[in-house]
Amino acid sequence: MTTVVICRDRAGSYRGFTCMGHAGYARRGRPDVLCAAVSALTIGTINSLEELAGEKLRVSQNESEGFLRCDFESTLQEKSVFLVDSMVFSLENISREYGEKFLQVKFEEV
Repeated sequence: MTTVVICRDRAGSYRGFTCMGHAGYARRGRPDVLCAAVSALTIGTINSLEELAGEKLRVSQNESEGFLRCDFESTLQEKSVFLVDSMVFSLENISREYGEKFLQVKFEEV
């Protein structure tokens, strides 16, 4: 199962997110489309935050373990909040469609 934890501060501002685990959705001998979708959303959001919005991020990952962590170094600009909102919206929709046994989206106050 893949778990994505969205971190917010007490004021509700995004502070980062962590993605852990492999979905385990793939049928034998086929690629895992669910893992691919989660990776595309999370990595695409990181790239957009850095390249399009100019945000400063701390990113660490371990591909073999299915681990990705992204911490925002400062409060996000409005356009960046929209990018993260879009990622969260898409991840929650995927979780509903494929089931929480494959993908869970959680929120944590930091």
